[in-house]
Amino acid sequence: MTDPTADPAEATMDDVDAATHRRLAAALFDRVWALIDTPDRTAAETDEMIHGAHASRAHWAVAEGSRTVNLARGEWQCARVYAVLGRGEPAVWHATRCLAYVEAAGADRDDWDLGFAYEGLARAHAVAGDTAEARRWKARAAHEVDGVAEADERELLENDLADIPT
Repeated sequence: MTDPTADPAEATMDDVDAATHRRLAAALFDRVWALIDTPDRTAAETDEMIHGAHASRAHWAVAEGSRTVNLARGEWQCARVYAVLGRGEPAVWHATRCLAYVEAAGADRDDWDLGFAYEGLARAHAVAGDTAEARRWKARAAHEVDGVAEADERELLENDLADIPT
């Protein structure tokens, strides 16, 4: 239990156990998806979406049983949030970090992680106005589709690729 007399400014991520970090990371991730899908988001909901994506990613860094791909997926969601908001530079930054984590994960990743990393880069570059890079990453992502075993995951990747303007 946290000391109720402690200065909140001195709180750290270590003040929460790893299992709670995992629950928070997952809950925040899901909440951000709900906000991404919310039409006519308010300014407050947009703020919550941005901060929620970053908070989810931060919790994954210390969550119980977290894998490198959890960090990648957190970065991917940050990239997606910024792409949805039309903010190319941070979208590209986070999509690039996503790919770095996916590559670092090596064999400890799912068959769809690389395709979605490429999709994130395609979307981010499209939002940033770099059509050539968007097309390049979209083609790489499309090449990964056939390697995704689960039909629902393959369909998600195909649908995400279909709505990238290139």
